[in-house]
Parts: sequence; structure tokens; C-alpha cells
Amino acid sequence: MTHDRTPVRWDLLLTGGDLLDPGGGRTGRHDIAVRDGRVAEVGVSLPRADAAEVVDVRGRLVTPGLVDLHTHVYAGATYWGIDPDPVAWHSGVTTWVDAGSAGAYSFPAFATATAGYAVRVPAWLNISAVGLIAPVGESRELANCDVDLAVATVRAYPGTIVGIKVRMDRHNVGAHGTEPLRRAVEAARACGLPVMVHIGAAPPSVAQLLPLLRPGDLITHCASGIAAGPTGFDPAARQAYEAGVLFDIGHGSGGFAFDVLEAQLAAGMPPHTVSTDLHSRSLHGPAFDLPTTMAKMLAAGLTLEQVVAATTVGPARALGLTDGVGTLAPGAPADIAVWVVESGRFELVDVHGQRRTSPLRLVNEATYRAGRPLPARLPAPAPPWVPLTGAQRDALRHREQAVRQLLTSPLVGPDGLAEQFPRHGG
Repeated sequence: MTHDRTPVRWDLLLTGGDLLDPGGGRTGRHDIAVRDGRVAEVGVSLPRADAAEVVDVRGRLVTPGLVDLHTHVYAGATYWGIDPDPVAWHSGVTTWVDAGSAGAYSFPAFATATAGYAVRVPAWLNISAVGLIAPVGESRELANCDVDLAVATVRAYPGTIVGIKVRMDRHNVGAHGTEPLRRAVEAARACGLPVMVHIGAAPPSVAQLLPLLRPGDLITHCASGIAAGPTGFDPAARQAYEAGVLFDIGHGSGGFAFDVLEAQLAAGMPPHTVSTDLHSRSLHGPAFDLPTTMAKMLAAGLTLEQVVAATTVGPARALGLTDGVGTLAPGAPADIAVWVVESGRFELVDVHGQRRTSPLRLVNEATYRAGRPLPARLPAPAPPWVPLTGAQRDALRHREQAVRQLLTSPLVGPDGLAEQFPRHGG
């Protein structure tokens, strides 16, 4: 006698979670079905029998996998680069947009290296062909800012390069003023892509840079205390914001000040995107990761809905990422983050030591990339050139000892084992 078994429709079903998907237009209790790495269906009380695996996420917040618009993930090849995978699996970030680590000279090697990551890595191409091999200075030699070479590189990597990056401060442009930005805009215009502009210590000033930008171009480090200078709020920023220039947080190790963000919020200018600028010098603080940066936005007065939008559909739209990235709409990649929402008073600090308190924080419980949970990964040691405080070094040693203790103890005791190969087989 044979028994017919109805084939399963889905590979995975997440049930009972509280969905927050600004891009897909869904909130509240929903189940999410996954097949072949994509969202197959979203609905209430989807049939469990139709799934090969069912995961109960009741009492948890479920969002699309986060999109971090500004990171540096050319690990081992630049001053700033980190490996994203050891952070991704516990932070909910499935799309890591590299912000100009590579220019035209090294982009082929960058593309090969990042193809090996578990996460998705679109990239901003640095207008300087040498990229970010050193802490500063990539555009001091103007010949490095080769427009034709940048355009050719973009066309060689369609869909991977999503924009042109340029760092515009006195440490990086030297005596060349706004010329590197002009060349970045020229290359971007030829390719139909946006420009991301890093702002910092003048000259050139923010007021000199903003008129050169087009609607859809991005200012990163938009709440930088260094770029704001002694006056704080620059009227030119409002004009650019109203003209359609997008503002990105880009926290980093020197690019975010609570008081500057609060002035922008008071002026009705919330950031369009929230990113970490996670790199070798911000990974161990003050940025740490995207959930921590999101909590800082909550501490400044943004709502949870605003912050999730600014870390999912907001950056996806800003970059023209297709295929449903940043949403959980049917057909989109099954990049999913599951969170415990903790309420309380969580003290946070910006890059200048200003402190604020957030009423909640998101603690990642699971991160899925294309419908599969990202595996746990241990982080690499900090590079020797990264300045760390004594407290940071002690914390890293303590973390290493704690992990070692977990891994050197037997996983389970005698009662947690079964006889795999019986002595008297049967």
C-alpha cells in the first residue's frame, strides 16, 4: 500500500511575528512563507502543514533584512576594511553597501573578494582610482580622479556599482577645492547614478559643496559636528534638503553628533537614511553596529517606524536596488531579521561624548539571507593601527575569554547524549 503525501509548498514559514515592513506596506501580526530563497507569501495564519520548516516568532518583531548604506568591507586590503559576516549574523544587516573602499585600480579584486561573503555587497566606486588604501589623501593627486576610467569601471560592473563616492574635506582633497566632487558628479551623470559625498573638516565648506549636488545625490555624515563647524546648523543644508539632496547619517568614528541631528530634526529635516559607516575604527565603538546606531536615532526622537524605514526601503530606493531588496513583499529576497524589542532606559553616546537615552533597543535573534539563517562567525582581532582605549582592549580580552570558555566546555552533559552506534546492533 502506498500513501500519497502532499508535497510542501514552502521551505520555511515564520509564524506569529509582529511585522514592520514600511516598503511592503505591512505591519502587525503576519506569517512569512519562503520558497527558493524568496518571499512566497505574507498573510495571517498561513497553513503550517505547507512548510518543510516552521519557526515560531511570536512576541518578536520581524523586519526586512537591514540595508546599511555606508560601510567599508574590503577586509585586509584597506586601512578601513572589515569582514561583514561576523557582524551580520547578530545585527540583522543583510545588505552591506561599501562606500568607496575601492577605486578603478582595485575594483576587480574588490568584486572577487566580496563575492565570497554571505551577505550582499553593492558598492559605491571611489572617484579616486586608488580608493581608501590609506587613512586620508586619495584625491590629493588629482590625476587619480579619472572620470573616463571611473565610467568604464561602472560599465564593467553593472548592478554591482550603485554610485560614485568622494570624500570632500581638507585631509582628502588638499588644494584642489571642489574639483574632485565636480569629477565625481560628471562620472555619475554619465552613468545615471547618484553621488555620495563625505563631508568633514573645511575647506571646502558644506556651503560650497551642496550647490554642486543634484536631487538624489547623498550627503553622508549629515549630522557631523566637525562639518557643521561652530555655527552648528548651516542654512545651505536646508536649501539642499528641500531641493532633493538626501541626508545619510554615516555614523563612523567622527561623523555623528546628537546636537546637530537634533537641530536638523527641529528644522523638519529627518535623515533619509541611517547608516553606520562601519569600519576598522568604528566597529569597536562608537558606532558598534546598525542596531546601536538605530537606537541613537530613537534617542534623538525618531520613531521606530521612521528608523526601520531609513534602514530598509529608504536606502534601497536611494540606490535604486531592484528585486524587492529592503522589503518583504512576495517575490522579494527572503532577507529577514527577527528581533527582541527591549524597553528601558539605554544610555548611548555620539562620537564627541554627548549622551542621550533611548526608550528601547532592538536585539537581533536571527538573521536570514535568502531564506537561510546566517551562521555564527567569530570576529577577527582589531588591526594594529586601530587606536583602542584601555577599556576597549579589556572588553575584547574578556569577550575572547568568554568565547573560549564556551567552546572548551563539552557542549552537553551525559544526559544530553544518545548511543549512536549500539554495541549490540538491532
